[in-house]
Parts: sequence; structure tokens; C-alpha cells
Amino acid sequence: MKISAEILLQQLQDAELGGFEAQKIYAPPYRSLLSDEEILARNPKYAAVNILLYPKNGNWYFPLIHRTHNENDRHSGQISLPGGKKDDTDEDFSDTALRETWEEIGVEIPQIKILKELSPIYIPPSNFFVYAFLSYLEETPVFKFQEAEVQEVLEVPLSLIYHLPNPPEITELPKSKGYKVPFIDFNDHKIWGATSMILSELNQLLKNV
Repeated sequence: MKISAEILLQQLQDAELGGFEAQKIYAPPYRSLLSDEEILARNPKYAAVNILLYPKNGNWYFPLIHRTHNENDRHSGQISLPGGKKDDTDEDFSDTALRETWEEIGVEIPQIKILKELSPIYIPPSNFFVYAFLSYLEETPVFKFQEAEVQEVLEVPLSLIYHLPNPPEITELPKSKGYKVPFIDFNDHKIWGATSMILSELNQLLKNV
């Protein structure tokens, strides 16, 4: 999307969120909207993720991470946004998002400017309640990823999210006995689940600017 930084960032900050109606376009078929009371009754764990916009070659990008394979991680090997579980030392969820961005892909916290909080999302399989943030950098970063958690950093053009198909493409999950989910395709990587749902809301946000 070729648009000046100031205009784009201000419009994104002012644009209305789509909430679950935007998220559910890319939701797995079992995903339904639960009330805050229903979610809290499950005693969820809390986490935060970060959509980090940055300029590169005259266009806007953001990083996704290809998670390292780990038998103890339910989301092992998946494509996700930088983020993770809230620590007791984090003052709030934005602190979690910034700290995890630093730890996973090496972008220093003072360089990151929070633009907007997106709608939170509950993930039933892992019982995580995730807070999502939209942030930006003024310059192109040099990524230094944590190899224990991150196999690869994917630099995704923001234009890909603006042009998401609706209805989305469907894929069968490996080893799932025919279970099918909506997904976003990027360079032969399949982005699905909570990450695709969060990016679906970003799609709606971009359409609302």
C-alpha cells in the first residue's frame, strides 16, 4: 500500500475495529463467540501478540514468525505473530507484546510505537486469552531472532492483508483426519487459527481507513 506514513498511521489509529465479526471470517469451524464471563470461567492463561508495521522499499511490511518445532508447544511449527504469555513483571498487555517482540525477533522496545489495540481473541485448544496490538517502526528493522523459539522471520507485505480473499481459501490440517480450516497463503506458508483471525480484523481495519 503506497500511502504516506503519517496518513496511514493516523487513519489506522482512527479506524473502527471489526471485532469478532471480522475475526470469524477466518475462524476455524468450531470457533464461536464466548462471553467474557464464559471465558473467565475457564480460568484462561493470558498472552499478547504484536503486528509490527515497518517501511521497506517504499511499502509497508510486518513480520510473522515460523515457530521452531517443539513437542511441548501446541503451536509448534506454526506461523504466528510475535508474542507470548504475559509475565508477572509486565505492567500490562502492551508490555507483554513489546517484550515478546524484543525477545523473539530482536526489535528494541524503545523503537516500537503502539498505534492501536485490536480486539482480544480466545483460543479454546490452548485456553489462552490473547490481546493483540498494532504498532509501527519508523525505519526498516534488522531482525535477530531467538532460534530456540523462531525458525524463520517472514516479512509480509501489508498489501497481502488488504487483498485477503473473502470467502477465504480452505485447507486440510496435517494429521487431522480431514479437519479443514480457512487460511492465508504466503509463499507456501499456511497461516491459520488465531493468527489468521487477527489478520482478518486487520483487513477490515484497512478497509475502514
